Amino acid sequence: MDFNATTPVEPEVISAITEALCDAWGNPSSTYLPGLKAKGIMNQARDSIARMVGGKASDIIFTSGGTEANNMVFHSALEHFWKSRASAEGGQEENHQPNGKKVLPHVITSNVEHDSIRLTAEHLLKVGKADVTFLPVSKVTGRVEVEDVMAAMRPNTCLVTVMLANNETGVIMPIKDICQKVRSAKRSSSSPRVLLHTDAAQAIGKIRVDAQELGVDYMTIVGHKFYAPRIGALYANGPGVMTPVYPLLFGGGQERNFRPGTENTAMIAGLGKVNSANCQYFRFNSHFPGTDTLPNTCNVSILGQGLQGHRVLSTCRRLLASVGAACHSDRGDQPSHILLNCGIPYHVAINALRISVGKGTSRQDVDAVVEDLRDAVERLEQTD
Repeated sequence: MDFNATTPVEPEVISAITEALCDAWGNPSSTYLPGLKAKGIMNQARDSIARMVGGKASDIIFTSGGTEANNMVFHSALEHFWKSRASAEGGQEENHQPNGKKVLPHVITSNVEHDSIRLTAEHLLKVGKADVTFLPVSKVTGRVEVEDVMAAMRPNTCLVTVMLANNETGVIMPIKDICQKVRSAKRSSSSPRVLLHTDAAQAIGKIRVDAQELGVDYMTIVGHKFYAPRIGALYANGPGVMTPVYPLLFGGGQERNFRPGTENTAMIAGLGKVNSANCQYFRFNSHFPGTDTLPNTCNVSILGQGLQGHRVLSTCRRLLASVGAACHSDRGDQPSHILLNCGIPYHVAINALRISVGKGTSRQDVDAVVEDLRDAVERLEQTD
């Protein structure tokens, strides 16, 4: 019972790794068949991981693990700070001292972070590369409080990094609220952009994680915490375009120059496989804070491309359900106007299933439906 330390690799993941080692041994940068096959497997994995965290395939950068991803975030935030300041002030060097006082990039983090965050921040502070505020968590809630983050903000703040879930207490941090407050804060035109990062190592695979809903610029993904191999990835919202990413390494240009080095195809294949094997994510569309709902009614979307509600239901072998009201059944390929009017995003609403149980529905029936849905989704993912 120490699964927060690491997890065993799922059998389906082992099969994907083995298959890649045997059949996709080519260099993904090569243009002949074995290389193209390796590239194709990587692209599938990238898309799978992106869907798992609510991003796009282009948002995923494969890394050796969470430590590297976290260090990339610090490096990118500081590089962006200096480049932005130099551009704003006519190309002055990073160690310029306006009014005789050196201005350093300021980072806000918590005092309960993983060592790959804590020690990196402490090192930058020690060598004079950054100012760092280590926010104490509340002794009442165990969380980083949003008000404390806002109170710590400075004109030179360039990065806020707070883990999504703590590895020892299990406390889930209010990342969405932090992001909303930081983005809405008034800042002078001369202040740098505040980049927002969460280390989601302990959360992915245990709770639903959607980077877009959280509002982060960066998210750290760690495979061995959710039954995948010991490899990782960095989610960056539009890397190099919307969100700055600067490489720690220089080399052959792999991963769009963000993370050079010949890719570990087999481990990447395993990381991508775990999404369909073990971490299918659901969005419950009828959960509204403070609102009671019928106990027999569940409106749920299975997130992912090609998993529209009508496709999932037509692939199921046992489940008989609908995507909305029976009187609107002729609109099966369109999302429910009711869900859209309730604020459910289009890409979520079009995947919706309405499941309503009756007095004769048993727990065994529910278990059978869950298994049927899982099988249907796996079949659709294999065909797409």
